[in-house]
Amino acid sequence: MTVEVRVKRQLTLEGANYWETFRVPERPGMNVIGALMWIAENPVTAEGKASVPVAYDANCLEEVCGSCAMRINGRVGMACSALLARLKQPIRLEPLSRFPLVRDLQVDRSRLFEDLKRVKAWIPIDGTYDLGPGPRMSQGQQEAAYPFARCISCGSCLEACPQYNEQTRFVGAAVIGQVRLFNSHPTGKLNAHERLEALMGPGGIQECGYSQNCVEVCPKEIPLTQGISELGGEVMRHALFGFLKK
Repeated sequence: MTVEVRVKRQLTLEGANYWETFRVPERPGMNVIGALMWIAENPVTAEGKASVPVAYDANCLEEVCGSCAMRINGRVGMACSALLARLKQPIRLEPLSRFPLVRDLQVDRSRLFEDLKRVKAWIPIDGTYDLGPGPRMSQGQQEAAYPFARCISCGSCLEACPQYNEQTRFVGAAVIGQVRLFNSHPTGKLNAHERLEALMGPGGIQECGYSQNCVEVCPKEIPLTQGISELGGEVMRHALFGFLKK
């Protein structure tokens, strides 16, 4: 039994995009990555025309690294956990549309990582190695924060967000969720004001249109809209108290 896989291709940045169709022998439990691997070994189209392997990103193959996000049948998803048997044929594969294209299904997600740097999405611990254990978090705090720690930076929420574009420069739900995570950490709170200041700038949390698409497509079921709501309140309080201090 074969599965028909249509791939939107573009070999160079200057070249035009086009579609190629491949017929892939289906195996039990085969996922989209498995189909792309088969095409790499047998780069011949359904019409019998010799082609070249499809360029795509993948690493862990177990929905942890987030690198294989792409549009599958018009909806963003993870290629490693998308089983062929559960997909409507012909299966259409396209690159994410919110990031610059590299080639075929590969995109450049540098903007996401630059935005994570912009909001200081980390906990600085330099010089603390000899200070002993850090502050403890209660069980309740851990349970509230953990869902946001599941983010794999796949960009699915950004692909589905109507506000995430070049005009708004909105940082998006993934970045806001990480601010929520690190601002809730006892040590991370020391830099909470810097993260809130970053969310008050251009492309910050005020650009969110609350479409809630992000929470619908997140492969890790992170409560992104909850995080956005909580951070919105924190940003407002931070802005108000900052104004009163002047």
